[in-house]
Amino acid sequence: MASESGELKKLLIEGYKKADYSGSAATSFSVMFNPTSFSEKYEVEYEERQGAGDSSSPQVFKNIKPQEYSFEFLFDGTGTAADKVDVQQTVNEFLTVTGRLDGEIHRPLYLKLSWGALLSKCVLKSAETTYTLFKADGFPLRAKIKATFAVNVEDTLRVAEERKSSPDLTHRRIVQEGDHLPLMCHQIYGEPGYYLEVARFNRLNNYRDLSVGQELLFPPLRVQVDA
Repeated sequence: MASESGELKKLLIEGYKKADYSGSAATSFSVMFNPTSFSEKYEVEYEERQGAGDSSSPQVFKNIKPQEYSFEFLFDGTGTAADKVDVQQTVNEFLTVTGRLDGEIHRPLYLKLSWGALLSKCVLKSAETTYTLFKADGFPLRAKIKATFAVNVEDTLRVAEERKSSPDLTHRRIVQEGDHLPLMCHQIYGEPGYYLEVARFNRLNNYRDLSVGQELLFPPLRVQVDA
C-alpha cells in the first residue's frame, strides 16, 4: 500500500509488554510483501432456549466475540522478487514478535497492526506456516504464513465501555406509545421474561396497565429476585 507521497508502506506489527500499550514498542516486524487481501470476522453468539414441544426457539444474546483479522504473509528467499533473506530465520522472527512467550511478562506480546487505514490493537490467535520451495540441502526458500489476530481491549477500557448499557445497572425508562413491559425488558436485559419481576419492583398491580409518560425503573439483574 502506497502513501499519499507514493512511498510504499509495509504492514507493521509492533509488540508491547504492557496491556494498555503505553510506552514504546518493545519490538516490531515489517512484512516482506504486503498482503493482497485480508479478511475481517465479526461474530455474535446466541443461545437457543427451546421449550419441550416447541418447533423453534428464541435466539438469546450471549456475547460478541473479539473481531478477528486474517492474513496470508509470503516470504521469499530466492532474491527474484526482493532482497535475499533467510526464510527460516525470518519466519522465526515473525513468530517471536507475534506469538512466542515473553519471559518478562510470561505471555506473548500485545500487538498493534498498522497498514493504511488499518490500525488494530490485537493478539495473535493462530499462525500456520507452509514451506513451498527448498534448497538442495533442504533449507526453505519460500514460505507462507496464514495468521489470525483477535482484537484485544484492555480490561479497564472494556469494562467501562460495556457498563454504559449493562443490565447490571439500574435503568430508567419513560413509557412511549406502543411500549409494553416484556418488550422493554427484552431491550434492556436481552430477555422478555423478567417482566413480572420488574412489575413487582415498580409496584404495578397489572403489568399490562402502562401509561404513556410513566417512568419505570429496571433494576440490576442481580437484585431483581430479591426486590
